[in-house]
Amino acid sequence: MEPQVRQALRDATLILARTSDTARLDAEVLMAHALRCSRSDVLLRHMAAPVPEGFAALVGRRMLHEPVAYIVGTQEFYGLDLAVSPAVLIPRGDSETLIEVAREALAGRPPARILDLGTGSGALLLAALTVWPAARGIGIERSDPARVVAAGNALRLGLDLRARMQPGDWTQDNWASALGRFDLILANPPYVESEAVLDRSVRGFEPAEALFAGVDGMDDYAVLIPQLPALLSPQGVAVVEIGWQQGAAVRALAEAAGLAARVHPDLAGRDRAVEIAFPGNISLGKGAADH
Repeated sequence: MEPQVRQALRDATLILARTSDTARLDAEVLMAHALRCSRSDVLLRHMAAPVPEGFAALVGRRMLHEPVAYIVGTQEFYGLDLAVSPAVLIPRGDSETLIEVAREALAGRPPARILDLGTGSGALLLAALTVWPAARGIGIERSDPARVVAAGNALRLGLDLRARMQPGDWTQDNWASALGRFDLILANPPYVESEAVLDRSVRGFEPAEALFAGVDGMDDYAVLIPQLPALLSPQGVAVVEIGWQQGAAVRALAEAAGLAARVHPDLAGRDRAVEIAFPGNISLGKGAADH
């Protein structure tokens, strides 16, 4: 009798539990990918089906700590199904905090122009364009392979006429000279300390240039935040992702640049985003945290 999906999932879960805290979920997602169906379809319709040929190889890759998102080539973010590859960071649910902070900050005044700095897969920009359907946006990305991923995501989501992915590097002179001003700026820059202890699936597979920012993780903030006054429209708002201990330092950089700033937590209660605007334009929503 051929092995069934049900038993293969049990076996894979036991194997993956040695290296993953989400072993059962990993096994189900990999099985769905091998069967070319949804995870719910696996559980509802295919548990007694024969095990697809490629499943064991997928489990083997996960055993070596390769992220599931890279194995299956997609990751969900803010309700969007995004293609991902090792050229881009895997979008994480914590980063959805930036979209929620922006929605609160811009309540009643939808942005016309949006800028995503270091767009990677395009996750933040494309999510924002679904929230504000009249907006247009630019995704800046210095990595050519990452920019290809972002442009492909925009095309697949039908947002390619509203989202322009273009090369840019905020550490270079005059990189923003032709961009103009924006009503919303989103950024998830590198902010991990160079010697930080990371999970093997992150340090071994995700792009280092999108993760690390010097000994204290502040190198990119120190370059980028002083440039925000020239990029923000008078009523504009920037929302920047941070590491959970960087809120005070990032806010200080913003204030040194003549801007006001407010730190916001994610759903777990850890500092996750800094809202930055010209003085008088910072939201006072109850989700914000003063430090």
